[in-house]
Amino acid sequence: MKIGVLALQGDFVEHAALLCRIGAETREVRLPGELDGLDGLIVPGGESTTIGKLAVTYGLIEPIRAMARAGRPIWGTCAGMILLAREALDGVPGQPLLGLMDLRVVRNGFGRQVDSFEADLEVPALGAPSFRAVFIRAPYVQECGPQVEVLASLEEGKIVAVRQGSLLGTAFHPELTDDERFHRYFLQMAED
Repeated sequence: MKIGVLALQGDFVEHAALLCRIGAETREVRLPGELDGLDGLIVPGGESTTIGKLAVTYGLIEPIRAMARAGRPIWGTCAGMILLAREALDGVPGQPLLGLMDLRVVRNGFGRQVDSFEADLEVPALGAPSFRAVFIRAPYVQECGPQVEVLASLEEGKIVAVRQGSLLGTAFHPELTDDERFHRYFLQMAED
C-alpha cells in the first residue's frame, strides 16, 4: 500500500512514521502530481485555514476531490476533518474546504490550545479496548448527513469520528499515540 500524507503544514511527519511502522509505503504530498499512484491520502491536523489556503495555492483542491470521486480513501484528522467537511462553523470567511463529507463541524469546538485533553473512546469498528484519543484545539461534528456513519462520540454526545464511504474523519490525533488501530483501519479501507 502507498499512502500519501498531505505535507503542507501540520503533523504529517507523525502520520508517515506510524504508517511506515505498520508496513505502508508513504509519500509526502505537496503538488498535484504527487497524488498519482496513491492508494489513499491522509490530510493531517494543523491549522485548517493555512492548509486550505496552501492547497489552493498549490492547485491541490480539485485533484484531491477527483481522488475522492474515484473512490480512493481520504482520511482527515483534526484540521483535516474540517477540510473534508461541507461546512465549518465559526471558520474564517471564505475558508477553503474540500467539501467531500456531508458534515457541519465546529472549529475549535472544545476551546483554545489550553483546553486540549485526552479521552477514552469506545470505537466499535476498532473493537476493544477503548481508544485513547488526543484532542488538541479540536473540532467536533455538529451535524452529519444520512450517508455518514458515526464511529465514535464523547460522553456528552459530541461526534468525533465519522465515515462516509471511502472518507474517514477524526477530530483527534491518532498519530500522536502508540495505538495503530485507526491507521490499520484506514489501510483496510484502502485495500477494500
